[in-house]
Amino acid sequence: MAKKAALYAVLLAGTVVFIYPFVWMVFATLKPEMEIPTFGLWPSRFTLQHYEQVFAKIPIGRAFVNSIVVAGAITASVLLFSSMVGYALSRLRFPGKNLMFMLILFTMMIPFQLTLIPLYVLMVKLHWTDTYLALIVPGMMSGFGILLFRQFFQTIPQALLDAARVDGLSDLQILFRVIWPLSRPVLITVGILTFMNSWNEVLWPLIVVRKSELMTMPQIVTIFAVGGMAEAQLGIKLAAATLLAVPIVLAYSFFQRYFIESMATSGLKG
Repeated sequence: MAKKAALYAVLLAGTVVFIYPFVWMVFATLKPEMEIPTFGLWPSRFTLQHYEQVFAKIPIGRAFVNSIVVAGAITASVLLFSSMVGYALSRLRFPGKNLMFMLILFTMMIPFQLTLIPLYVLMVKLHWTDTYLALIVPGMMSGFGILLFRQFFQTIPQALLDAARVDGLSDLQILFRVIWPLSRPVLITVGILTFMNSWNEVLWPLIVVRKSELMTMPQIVTIFAVGGMAEAQLGIKLAAATLLAVPIVLAYSFFQRYFIESMATSGLKG
């Protein structure tokens, strides 16, 4: 009993250490500017002035819509195309399949910074800068998503797929009508990871987009915080950061059970 109580105490302490900075940030956005540097959470009076200033100084609403469009399009594309590639690598037989899989794994080891300049030059040649295409197209395929789909699809019994072929289903029909309904955990995991990565991306939007009406939320918050628009006011910087973080926190909180389930089942079997 004592060991269990000690374990729970350690876990509780770890939870407080990890969650306190985020909770403090949220409460700090509701404090008057002069009270923000204090360590405590509860303000002398609550105020929404910092949020009002954020909405007044930058088009945060339009940036939110842009981020939803970009992150949603990238997530849908990755789920579609990466699952198709994962199915081909796990269930189809064709020459060079293992070599292709190794090349996909190799691309995961290449830092994004190495391909940044060639990719930007390509966007310029295609006249895609300052468009949604430059924000969406480079992220429409994910090597990590392919890996997770391949590993998960290999756990599905082959007899089930053979029965589907006997019923006259094509490979695409098998993927979307048989395998997808059985793959909810990995679909949610790849979806969450892809959405989080695309939502939080800053460097690439800063390079290819200069029109404020096309800027994503992380991009415009970064420019707002470090570009002088916040005028060294900590409260509105924290308010902008809170607005940026809340959608991701809510999405992960809602889907965390499926996320943990998929990471436990799809990444450990080869």
